[in-house]
Amino acid sequence: MPASNSPATLNFDTHIKQLPVVEGQLDNSFAAIDWQKPWLTHITQLSYISNTIERLSRSKLQRNSLDNLGDSEDLDNAKSLDTYDINASDINTPDTIAKVLKTAITQQAEHLQQPLPHTKPAHDHESQTLQFVSQNALPEGKAYEHFIGTTGNIPTRDNLHDLFNGSIWLTFPKTKAMLNYYHMLEIAKQGISERRGRVRDTITVFDENGAVLVTSDASIGKALVDFDWQASLVKPRAKWDNPAQPNTSAQAAVYIFGHALLEQLVHPRKPLCAHSIVIHVAQEFFTLSLAERISCLDDKVAEYMDTLLSNDDVKPRQLAPLPILGVPHFWTENADTGFYEDSYVFRSGRRQSNNKKP
Repeated sequence: MPASNSPATLNFDTHIKQLPVVEGQLDNSFAAIDWQKPWLTHITQLSYISNTIERLSRSKLQRNSLDNLGDSEDLDNAKSLDTYDINASDINTPDTIAKVLKTAITQQAEHLQQPLPHTKPAHDHESQTLQFVSQNALPEGKAYEHFIGTTGNIPTRDNLHDLFNGSIWLTFPKTKAMLNYYHMLEIAKQGISERRGRVRDTITVFDENGAVLVTSDASIGKALVDFDWQASLVKPRAKWDNPAQPNTSAQAAVYIFGHALLEQLVHPRKPLCAHSIVIHVAQEFFTLSLAERISCLDDKVAEYMDTLLSNDDVKPRQLAPLPILGVPHFWTENADTGFYEDSYVFRSGRRQSNNKKP
């Protein structure tokens, strides 16, 4: 279902210029997205994206429904289908997701009265305006990250993975550009090979599966890193922000960064585990609007990743595991403390045992 009624979405749909309506059709996998899920509320342009994707995926389903209608079917059933969507479904337009994201990023820039976001230039490359393009624009044999860094063009396929990847580019453009920058530096050093090295491995794990714990209570962040689920997720539950009802007195929240993780959460499973970082903020952070929070957080996460990735000893193990459905208010079942007693999901962890060593 679309997210137009969600109180916590970043909706910038009241713009002066009328943007073109994206046409096309999407396969049934897109219809499975529940845009009201709490882990999606921070996505920039959520209202536009959710309503557009819902319309384009519904058109596919409705076309299938019409194809399956027999002569004995009541014609009223066919008339009950949205005529606009039926017509849209006849337009088999490729690169639909790229067009949706391109419209969203343009709409965002117009609302903020700012230029489109840019790449962070590495070496002698110039800063490039970011834009979503067809996957076919990526030359054969060209590294995906290098192509983005040198052209600003983000190759995009019509699948869930790339929809969520583009959504994170919209939401955290500075952080995504920072990760691309370090990809570029490592490619310049080592070239392209099957072995990415520790820096690029760390980037990839966070980019695909990352989450950000932002907190004004240092003990919550420390407990998470120490695999102390009771002290991080259970006992301080009252301090956790509820995405459906943001609380100015909250002291902790999680925002998902990893686009592959968002894709997996279309069909939630308890064992899903994010690789997280902890960002410490002043209590005033939680008095900000959601849009202001995300803008602030983009700056802070980009700075955090710059420091982390510039360290020669960086490795993916420095990202703290976080069973994502254990985040308070993310999943109804975790209101019961027994949810956290599943030792297969909420494990004791390597750091806890390491801390006991002399």
